Amino acid sequence: MFILYYQYFILIALSLVIINFIFNNIFFKNIKNFKLPHDILASPPLVSVLIPARNEEKNIRRILNSMIKQDYPNLEILVLDDNSTDATSHIIKEFVKKDGRVKLIQGAPLPQGWKGKCFACHQLSKIAKGSYFVFTDADTLHFPNSISGSLAALLKDNVDVTSVYPRQIAVTFSERMSVRFINFIILSFMPLILVKHSKAPFFSTAIGQFFLFKREAYEKCGGFESVKNEILEDINISKQIKRCGLKIMVYDGSDSIFCRMFTNLPDVIKGFSRFIYAAFDCNFLIEIIAVSFIALIFMVPFVLLPLGIFIFEWPARIISLNIIQIFLIFTIKFILAIRFKERILDVFLTPAAIAFVYFLAINSYKQSKLGKGVDWKDRVYSGNEVKDIDELEYKHRVF
Repeated sequence: MFILYYQYFILIALSLVIINFIFNNIFFKNIKNFKLPHDILASPPLVSVLIPARNEEKNIRRILNSMIKQDYPNLEILVLDDNSTDATSHIIKEFVKKDGRVKLIQGAPLPQGWKGKCFACHQLSKIAKGSYFVFTDADTLHFPNSISGSLAALLKDNVDVTSVYPRQIAVTFSERMSVRFINFIILSFMPLILVKHSKAPFFSTAIGQFFLFKREAYEKCGGFESVKNEILEDINISKQIKRCGLKIMVYDGSDSIFCRMFTNLPDVIKGFSRFIYAAFDCNFLIEIIAVSFIALIFMVPFVLLPLGIFIFEWPARIISLNIIQIFLIFTIKFILAIRFKERILDVFLTPAAIAFVYFLAINSYKQSKLGKGVDWKDRVYSGNEVKDIDELEYKHRVF
């Protein structure tokens, strides 16, 4: 009898998730479908594109090439070299010579009590002259409409801040099992209509790869200084925006912005270990409950089905409920795969993906609380301390 009630519980939970998922696919609008109004086109306000860059010699040329080709006509492109030890600064200087809109800012040393990206963005905001601020990561690639489309969405939907989710490029097996989890979680569990219309900070989400602020909204919420010591600065600044009575909404940028977050298994482990524990406000109990609940819904049904058929010989009624659960899970994953042009065959690896993310969640806690700290961009964050992994200058730096 217990297993029957359990199967009904899982089915009800999945049904609620898929209802939310369907609505979210409607509210998660693609920025390619937004066009700027005629008054903005006639007199476009200055948009400041703000790019923090630390040891980004592999990426910085790509993003700057895509930024100088934007179809929005009034841009300044400010790039902060955050004490890089590679050729990042040299490459930026090449673009400064080619395009007068590009400017290089040499970052100050990281002060006590700040996380690196927050301080870099803070410095950029103090120099920016635009009426709108776009913060975007150095490892993103932008199509010509990324600025105009996101600004059009902000104006059309009458919000103060937008955060646009790029298409996450995932090539290796570990990337596909982890990076794709981001869209899955957002669209399955976060009610996006409440992100836009609710004043409660709990209903907040964002991605740090792309933020667009009205200048006055950025200043009112305190900008990145208000979250200066947060590892997960994007989620926390989205909460701060709501605390200040401002509106934020997230958008689909999968046809306008690309990003490859990681390229191999060690980077996947390091990257996800940086933010999963922080996503739950560094509360291990909440983290374990949340991740276990996700595993209970999306992984356990795949385990129970063969056990019920071959080991326990459950009655047809229970097996049928189990099959319906798996069908609903595959429905969600197939829709995501089609919408974001993912590999269809990876849908069938859903249990492996959930198990891998569960491992990453445990490792995130282990690294944050029991290990040396969180390692990111050649810095280790442990409590309020920040240490450079390599303090030696890059010997072959070219100026």
